[in-house]
Amino acid sequence: MRGSTLGRIALGLAAAASLALLAPGRAAHNRVVAEPTDRRTLDELLAEAEARITRLSPEEAEQAMAAGALLIDVRSERDRERDGIVPGSLHIPRTVLEWRADPDGAWRNPHVGRLDRQLILLCNHGYSTVLAAATLAELGHTGAGDVRGGFAAWRAAGLPTMAAPRPVDGDGELAGMSGPDFP
Repeated sequence: MRGSTLGRIALGLAAAASLALLAPGRAAHNRVVAEPTDRRTLDELLAEAEARITRLSPEEAEQAMAAGALLIDVRSERDRERDGIVPGSLHIPRTVLEWRADPDGAWRNPHVGRLDRQLILLCNHGYSTVLAAATLAELGHTGAGDVRGGFAAWRAAGLPTMAAPRPVDGDGELAGMSGPDFP
C-alpha cells in the first residue's frame, strides 16, 4: 500500500512539473489559454462585430430581399414553430451556420450562393446575429449583415410572416441544408 501511495505522489509531482514547464498562455495538450489581460466585454465584442457588418431595419431587409438578398433565419425549430417565419427565408440553425456558409466546405448549403451575395441573418431579437454575421464576413461573405431587432421587430413592423413548415422526421436531410421556405 505504501508503494502505491508513493507512486501516486510521484506521478502527481511529475504532472505538476510538466505543467510548470509549459509556456505562459499554454495549457496541457498545447491549447492556447487566454491571458487575463486579453479579456473583452460582450459589449466590446458586439461593437467590433457591428463595425464589420451591415445592420438593417426590418423594412430595409425586406427591400434587400426583393433585390436578391438572402434572409437566413438562424432561430431554433421551436422558435420558428411558435412564432412563425419570414416567407422566402432560408433556415440554417445557428449551430451549423458556419458549416453551411463556408464557401469551400463539404457541408455548404448550395442555396447560400456566392460570396458577394447579400446575406441577412435573422434571430429572435437581433443580438446573436451580430456575432454570427461578423463570422460570415470573416469567411469572405462581403454582404453579411443582420436585422436590427430580429424577428420580433419584423413582426412588429407588420411585415409578412407565415406559419413554419412542419419538419419532416426521418427524412435524412442535415439541418440547414434545405432551400428557402415559401408559402
